[in-house]
Amino acid sequence: MLLKLKGKVAIVTGGSRGIGRAICLRLAKEGCNVVVNYVRNASRANQVVKDVRANGRQAFSVRADVSKFAEAEKLVKTTLERFGRVDILVNNAGVYSEHLLTDLDEQEWDRVIRVNLKSTYNCCKVAVSHMIDRKSGSIVSVSSIDGKQGFAGDTHYSASKAGIIGFTMCLAKELARHNIRVNAVAPGEILTDMTKEDIAKSGKEYLKQIPMGRFGKPEEIAAVVAFLVSDDASYITGQTINVNGGWFMQ
Repeated sequence: MLLKLKGKVAIVTGGSRGIGRAICLRLAKEGCNVVVNYVRNASRANQVVKDVRANGRQAFSVRADVSKFAEAEKLVKTTLERFGRVDILVNNAGVYSEHLLTDLDEQEWDRVIRVNLKSTYNCCKVAVSHMIDRKSGSIVSVSSIDGKQGFAGDTHYSASKAGIIGFTMCLAKELARHNIRVNAVAPGEILTDMTKEDIAKSGKEYLKQIPMGRFGKPEEIAAVVAFLVSDDASYITGQTINVNGGWFMQ
């Protein structure tokens, strides 16, 4: 165990699977106590809690739809009641769907923006007040390669992920004087449950554009998140780190 984050408390939204699960486990290995947020699958979330505890750290799960402000409040309040502090917030909760604009209805646009972008606002809005009082904290939000370059069928998803990048830059400037750092990661195509259909359909074309010739693993995103919330990154704020195997079109 590296224990760079020993004793710190981290909230990870969407922490029950995929990238969120990997982040929870990496932060635990670095010494964090972890709050695993989930919406639907309690058994998966509780398994992540068990895995965190197996690393010798404290953990519990909280069911909360963080796209709703009141539930984001509940998540942070519960964390403060149990652990007494919030040092790290990882905004990972997200959904993906693919629709050409001509087929994209208002309900799906609203759903993706709400889950991916509004949840980031909600959780930051609640957690930041506590971090300001303590004059310390680190926030990392999960954006996407889609937030930096366009893909047909992703207007709603790309808008939500680009929004996270803009939100991150602005909030970092607001909070720097309070010793709170705000960053983001922008994964490329990562092997998770959420991406398996997209990879099955378009994976061969994607691989042609990735210089490293393979898809990423959730653990590779988690490693970057762990770095960004650590003291090793103490002079990094307002940045979005690309983790995509060299996949750039621009």
